[in-house]
Amino acid sequence: MIERVATGLPTREPARTLETAPFWDAIAQGRFVLPHCEECGEYFWYPRRFCPYCSSTSIAWPDVSGRGTVYSYTIIRKGQGPYKELGPYVLAIVELEEGPRLMTNVVAADPETVHVGQAVRVVLDPAGDTEAIFRFVPA
Repeated sequence: MIERVATGLPTREPARTLETAPFWDAIAQGRFVLPHCEECGEYFWYPRRFCPYCSSTSIAWPDVSGRGTVYSYTIIRKGQGPYKELGPYVLAIVELEEGPRLMTNVVAADPETVHVGQAVRVVLDPAGDTEAIFRFVPA
């Protein structure tokens, strides 16, 4: 079960589509999954009905580690809309152990201490009454 952490950053319930429903269903259960091609063995992100590597439609949704490293990041010091008064915060690309890269926030850390190559792990930030979104914290 993935730790739930209220980060204070604005969240909204995720927009579910046919392609993303298995991911969001797992997140709601406290699990972190990725689409995985049963034909060529590649993990990928963003969810879709076919493998972007071999075009197979044999897609599974296994639980994954939820661990990764900061691939790139920026510190947002002046946001807009609901983020207007929340700077500074970190917007990052995290490369998961399984390979795919995701855009996310690194939270629960001084933004000035976040760095490329930093080990991070997934947490769930509540969104609405029953949903959550993923963010990352230093490992």
